[in-house]
Amino acid sequence: MLFATIRILPLPEMKQNLSQRSDKPVAIWLLMGVGMIIVQIVLGGITRLTGSGLSITEWNVVTGTLPPMNEQQWIAEFDKYRQTPQFNLLNTDFTLTNFKFIFFWEWFHRLWARLIGVVFLIPFIIFLAQRRFKPSMVQPMLILFFLGFLQGIIGWIMVASGLTGEAIYVKPAKLALHLVFALGLLCYTFWFALKLLVPEEKRVVQSSAKKLSVFIIVVFGVQLVYGALMAGYKAATAAPTWPDINGSLVPSGMMQMKGGWVNLFENLTTIHFIHRGLAYLLFVLVIVLTVKLYKTNGSSVFNKTRWLPVVLVSTQVLLGILAVLGSLKIVPNQWGPFEWLAQLHQLVAMLLLLSLVWVLYVVKGK
Repeated sequence: MLFATIRILPLPEMKQNLSQRSDKPVAIWLLMGVGMIIVQIVLGGITRLTGSGLSITEWNVVTGTLPPMNEQQWIAEFDKYRQTPQFNLLNTDFTLTNFKFIFFWEWFHRLWARLIGVVFLIPFIIFLAQRRFKPSMVQPMLILFFLGFLQGIIGWIMVASGLTGEAIYVKPAKLALHLVFALGLLCYTFWFALKLLVPEEKRVVQSSAKKLSVFIIVVFGVQLVYGALMAGYKAATAAPTWPDINGSLVPSGMMQMKGGWVNLFENLTTIHFIHRGLAYLLFVLVIVLTVKLYKTNGSSVFNKTRWLPVVLVSTQVLLGILAVLGSLKIVPNQWGPFEWLAQLHQLVAMLLLLSLVWVLYVVKGK
């Protein structure tokens, strides 16, 4: 009688049920990755703001997992750091206690990167064994792992750029590259999860909003590069005024460096001008986008989230202004109001980027 009550599903229906069952765990796994990548980027910001990025002079994937376990090992690591330009040109007064502080943040940053790798790899193997991956997921998975691997390589290249010559920090251009690739990995993971979580009927057709959101993300990508250059050059103190830039809305000296186009990436006044100008442009563009979104009726999930970009871009502009104005209160080797503002500025930038990716996905063209 028991066996008589069991319904034998046709093979196509069994495949359909398996496909539906497999999507949600994979999407949750990807969203966990999104959360961990956000934490990793925050840790990267703390590492930069505390000047900790060059405290570990080697890249030991396995043996570097554990910090020094005794005084002798700590002294050995400190001796390696004392051979770097940063110590000899900037931190000559550092004690072992000072070194342990900056070592911790760089070590934790690297440890979290390893944890991300574990969190991605182990469930991947489990899901593979359970045959949860559909054929359409294979290519995105390969891209995801490649981006993660590439990010690790870029991270070490960035660190290595500050260990030779007279560099006391990592090269700003390589810091920008490291940040942009991290944000690219973040967005790709989030997009992949959205494809598995958001059904087609929840998306909204609005061609003009779709095109505008693409343009905004491109502009924001350029803005993120200039934000990284601001951070890499520690340029906030070069123009700690607002709304003017050292007394002028269009400051002089923006093209005073030889090489012409080099000013776009190395002249601090030029970087300030472009970064601020792009912020104002993004603010206006996001307002226009929000108006378009509010003129569109969509699903409940769309209606409940279309306000996010404009709130986040307004917060971001405010934090940027406060960070610039507070930059003169920076105290070397101390965490203060400026560091909090700078860290929040970076965090809100990530949330703004994700909100724009969300709009880009949920709004589709005809």
